[in-house]
Amino acid sequence: FQRSTSDWGYVGDLVEDDDKIGLYSYKVQSTITSRLANTMIQAKMVNNAKRSQQIVFDVQVPKGAFIDNFTMDVNGITFTSRIREKSEARKMYSQAKAKGKAAGIVRSNALDMENFKTEVNVPPGTRIQFELHYHEMIRRKLSSYEHVISVKPGRLAKHMEVDVRIIEPQGVRYVHVPNSLGDHFDGITTISKGEKKAHISFKPTMAQQRKCPTCSTTAVDGNFVVQYDVNRETTGGELEIFNGYFIHFFAPDNLDPLPKNILFVIDVSGSMWGLKMKQTIEAMKAILSELRAADQFSLIDFNHNVRCWRDNLVSATPGQVEDAKKYIQTIHPNGGTNINEALLRATFILNEAQSLGMLDPNSVSMIVLVSDGDPTVGELKLTTIQKNVKQSMKDEFSLFCLGIGFDVDYDFLQRIATDNRGMAQRIFGNQETSAQMKNFYNQVSTPLLKKIQFNYPQESVSDVTQSSFHNYFGGSEIVVAGKVDTENLQHLESIVTATAANAELVMETLRDVEELDGFMKKDKYADPDFTRKLWAYLTVNQMLAERNTAPTAALKRNITKSILQMSLDHHIVTPFTAMLIENEEKDEIMLADQPKDPRRGCCPGTLGLTPNAPNNNNKGIPSWANVTAVPVSFMPEQRSPPVSSLSINRVDNDPHFTIYLPKSQRNICFNINSEPGKILNLVSDPGTGVVVNGQLVGAKKTENKKLNTYFGKIGFYFKNKGLKLEITTETITLKDGSYGITLTWSDTGHIIRKQLLISVKKASNVTITVGEEMSFMVLLHRVWKNHPVNVDFLGIYIPPENQFSPAAHGLIGQFASEPEVYIHHQRPGQAPEKPQATMEVKGNKLTVTRGLQKDYRTDRVLGTDVPCWFVHNSGKGFIDGHYKDYLVPHLYSFLKKP
Repeated sequence: FQRSTSDWGYVGDLVEDDDKIGLYSYKVQSTITSRLANTMIQAKMVNNAKRSQQIVFDVQVPKGAFIDNFTMDVNGITFTSRIREKSEARKMYSQAKAKGKAAGIVRSNALDMENFKTEVNVPPGTRIQFELHYHEMIRRKLSSYEHVISVKPGRLAKHMEVDVRIIEPQGVRYVHVPNSLGDHFDGITTISKGEKKAHISFKPTMAQQRKCPTCSTTAVDGNFVVQYDVNRETTGGELEIFNGYFIHFFAPDNLDPLPKNILFVIDVSGSMWGLKMKQTIEAMKAILSELRAADQFSLIDFNHNVRCWRDNLVSATPGQVEDAKKYIQTIHPNGGTNINEALLRATFILNEAQSLGMLDPNSVSMIVLVSDGDPTVGELKLTTIQKNVKQSMKDEFSLFCLGIGFDVDYDFLQRIATDNRGMAQRIFGNQETSAQMKNFYNQVSTPLLKKIQFNYPQESVSDVTQSSFHNYFGGSEIVVAGKVDTENLQHLESIVTATAANAELVMETLRDVEELDGFMKKDKYADPDFTRKLWAYLTVNQMLAERNTAPTAALKRNITKSILQMSLDHHIVTPFTAMLIENEEKDEIMLADQPKDPRRGCCPGTLGLTPNAPNNNNKGIPSWANVTAVPVSFMPEQRSPPVSSLSINRVDNDPHFTIYLPKSQRNICFNINSEPGKILNLVSDPGTGVVVNGQLVGAKKTENKKLNTYFGKIGFYFKNKGLKLEITTETITLKDGSYGITLTWSDTGHIIRKQLLISVKKASNVTITVGEEMSFMVLLHRVWKNHPVNVDFLGIYIPPENQFSPAAHGLIGQFASEPEVYIHHQRPGQAPEKPQATMEVKGNKLTVTRGLQKDYRTDRVLGTDVPCWFVHNSGKGFIDGHYKDYLVPHLYSFLKKP
C-alpha cells in the first residue's frame, strides 16, 4: 500500500486559491466485481505558499462501506495503515501523543455518507499525497444497482479523473450515468459496454472544471452516480463460486404481488411545520393513489396526541382512498412528538385485525413511520421504545422508517426498523421531499414473496450468512454467501422455498464450481478476492444487526468478540476497531476513529467531531457547531493549531471576546467591561441586512470592587427577511411582523421561517442557520439559582466563514476583513506562563500577553482551553475606535459608523 510522490512529473501550471495550495491531481478509481465495489480516492497536493500551512484531505464515504486502507506520503515520508482493536489503538495513540507525535483523523456522520477528514500542517514547497481505499456491496433498489461516489475536490485539479469499471459474470443488461453533477458536464462522461463488462470514464479538463470561463473555483462538487442491472436467466437466482466461497444472488421479478396490510404513521408535530409538511401531504396523496384493490390500509397522525383516521384497516377502494386524502389535507402540524404511543397504536390495529381473521394468510403486514425528530412527549427513552415496539410487533409485521431532515435520530430509526424486519431511510427536508418519499414507498410497495428459505448441502458449505428472510420486494435482491469445499465438490445446488401470491414455490439452482475460474482470472481489473470480501461484508453486517437485538449482555459480548476478530482478519474498520496510520519509523502516528457518540471527541488528542449538514436548501446544523481533530504537524514549531475548537469567533463568560484570524492562524482576545443594561453591537452588516447585538446583565453583587457583566439577551435582526430573533436565558422568540413563536430552553425543536432555520437543543444551545451563507450558535450557561453572585448568561459563537459583506462592522463583524497582524519580540511576562510580545496591527504597536480563554461547545462546565494573545484596555488598538463606539440603543439597531 505504499505510494511515492516521485511519479508526479511536472507540477507547474496549477491553479491556486489565495492559500497558494495547488491540487495536482484528483483521481477516483472504482471497480465493481459482482456487486462488490472497491473504490480508491487519491489527491496529490502541493503547498506553494511561502509559509507553513495546513492541507486538508476531506472525502465522503458511503455509510455501510468498510474503509480498509489509508496512506499518506509527505515529501517521501510514507504513512501506512493497520487495523487494531479500538482500545489498543487509542492506547498506542495516547502514548504517541504524549510525545507530541500524534494527530487525529476525523470520521463523522453526514447523512447517507461518512466524512473522512485529516488536516496536515506542512512547510512551504511540500508535496503530499493522500489515498483512501474502501469497499461496499452495491444494493439493488427499484430494479437497478446504484453506485454513488462523492466527488468534491474543493478546488481545480490539473488532472481530474473518475474511472469506474463493472465486471458482472451474469452479463450487464444496461448502464446509465445520470447527470448528477449538473448540466455543466454534459457530454464529458464516456460509457463503453460489453456483454459482461462496462467502463465509465469522467475526465474533465481544467477548463471544463471551472464554474465559469474566468472562475478559479471548481464546478465539480457532488455525487457521481452509475446505475446498471444484470441479466437474469433463472428464477432460483445466480450462484457464483470462486476461491472457496459462494455468493447467491436472488432477484425474481415475474411474480404477482402479494396483498399488503399497511399503516401509515405520520409525525405532525410542530417541527414538521412548513415545507416538510406540505411535501409530506403531497407525497401521501400520491402514495395512497398507488394502493392496489387487494390492499388494506389506515392512517395514524401524531404529535403529543395520537389520532386514527380509521380505528381499523379498510380496503383500498376508490372511496376510502379519497376520504384518506381529504383527511391528510386537513393536518396542521403543532405540538410535541409521541413516537412510542403512535407505534403501539399501529401495532394494536394490526394485531387486532390478525386475531379477528381479517388478514389474508398470504398477505404482508407493515407499518411505515414518517418522522423528523426525537420523542419529546410520553416515553422518551429510545431503548424502552425499541423494546415496547418489538414486544408489540411479535415478529409478525415489518416496520419501515422514513427520517426527514438532518436532525432526526437516524441511528434509532435504523435500529428499530432492523429489529422489526424492515429498513430505514433518511431524506432531506427540501423541495425534493415528496419525490424521495414516493421513491422510498416504491421500494416496499410490491411484496412478491414471503417466508423465503435458502437451503444448501450441509456437507459442502459452512458459515452461511442469513439464509431465511421474511419478505422479498420487487426490484430488490437477496444475497446469501458462505464458504464452500471446492476440493471435494464439482457442483453446488441450492433450493429456495417461498410463499408466493397463489402457491408455495420451490426454486432450484445448480452451478459448476469451476465455471467462474477462467473468466475471473483473465480479467486484470476483476477483484480475485470478491467472494471472500462479500462474505465478510455480509457476515459483519449481520453480526452488527444481531448485536443490536441481543437479549443478554453475555450474548452481546460474544457477538462483539466475533465482529472484532472478523475486522482484524479482513483488515476493515468497524465500530470496534480503529485505523492507525504510521510512518516507517513509527515515531509519527495518526488515528482514524469514530466514537459511538458523534458529539464527543473520538480519542485523546482530538477535540471532537463534525457531523456534516446536508447539501440542500434548508442547510442543517453547521459543521463548526462541533469541533474537529487536531492536525498533525511536520514543523519543529507551529502557531495556534487552526482547528475548529480554535478557529471560531466567540464571546463568552464576562464577556471575553476571542477573534480568530484565518490567514495568520492566530487567536486574539480582549475583554469588554461595561454596565448592566448596555447593548453592544457584535455584527452590523448593511450589505446583507444582518445585525447581532448583545445586552449585558450584571452579577448579583460585586466581587473585588468589580461587578461582572454577561450577555443576558442576544438579538438577531435579518432585515431582508423581516425577521427578528430574541434569545434570553429563558426563551427563544422569533417575530415576523404580527407572527410570533416562542420556544423555551426546556424544548428541543426547530423553527423554519423564510429559509431561516432555528434549532433548539434542550438546556444547551440554539443554532441559527441562514441558507448557506451564515450561521451562529448561542450557548446557554445555567448556574445554581441560589448562587450568591453568579447569574445565568449566554455565549455566542460565529464562524469566520460567514459570508458577510465588505461593509460589515461591529466588535466581531469588522474582522470579516482580516487586518494584517505581526507579532514579534516575545519576552517573559510577569508570570512565567504568561509571556508578552509586541503586536503590530492597524498602525498600532501594542503589548499583548499570552493567555487562555475557554470554548464551551463540548464542555459547558469546564470548557476547552484556547490559547490566544490578549489585548489590554478593552481591545484598544485592535478594534476600531473605543468600545463605547459599539453601544447601540436597541436590541435590533444597526451600528452607526462614524
